[in-house]
Amino acid sequence: MKVTFLGTGTSQGVPVIGCQCRVCQSTDEKDKRLRASIMVEWGDQVLVVDTGPDFRQQMLRAGTTNIHAILYTHEHRDHIAGLDDVRPINFLKEKPMQVYAEDRVLEALKQMLPYAFKENKYPGVPDIHLNSIKNQEFDINGIHIIPIRVYHYKLPVMGFRIGDFTYITDANYIPEEEKEKIVGTKYLVVNSLRKKKHISHFNLTEALDIVRTFSPRKAYFTHMSHQMGLHKEVNAELPENVMLAYDGLEIDIG
Repeated sequence: MKVTFLGTGTSQGVPVIGCQCRVCQSTDEKDKRLRASIMVEWGDQVLVVDTGPDFRQQMLRAGTTNIHAILYTHEHRDHIAGLDDVRPINFLKEKPMQVYAEDRVLEALKQMLPYAFKENKYPGVPDIHLNSIKNQEFDINGIHIIPIRVYHYKLPVMGFRIGDFTYITDANYIPEEEKEKIVGTKYLVVNSLRKKKHISHFNLTEALDIVRTFSPRKAYFTHMSHQMGLHKEVNAELPENVMLAYDGLEIDIG
């Protein structure tokens, strides 16, 4: 199994439009962050988690059209806004894109792309098949997925565990009963917005506490804003088994 970080930025991305801070003005490619998303390759199956506004750019950069399914964590626009760009993949594969999400999120997708779900569709609109999931284990083409309920302030969000890999974005609280699903994870990805405390995201200190709780072999932080600081400087301050993820980073899950 291989995981590729398609994007590691927060809702505004990095650089932020018009910002003159040293992170936004950095020439280091690791300081340039598209909206948060990952691609999971398991055998011949390819699964993307979240399609933000940068989905088209991320797919062009990754050089793949072999996407079998899309899985959504929640309905905020920085995680769903790129869904229309599955159209070329529909054309190449000649089949609908399989989309998996909670009912609430599926309704948000319908509201965002009403033309894709009309009875009499206009030619060329996205071809999407919606699949409802709940906080119960399920499979996508042989990939076994364990949902993990987390909270983004008051909004319920899904994290996901696939084998020894766990992905949690847009959260600042994990219920105790859900933490049991994470125990034993060897590779943990968790959101870490910035160093200063935030109302709906883990900050750096809180994310490090999560890592200490589960002691994974390797931990990666994602969904970072420009307020986190320069990748090179912050990364140097972290424990040996922890690093800031960056766009394009690939990890092999043994």
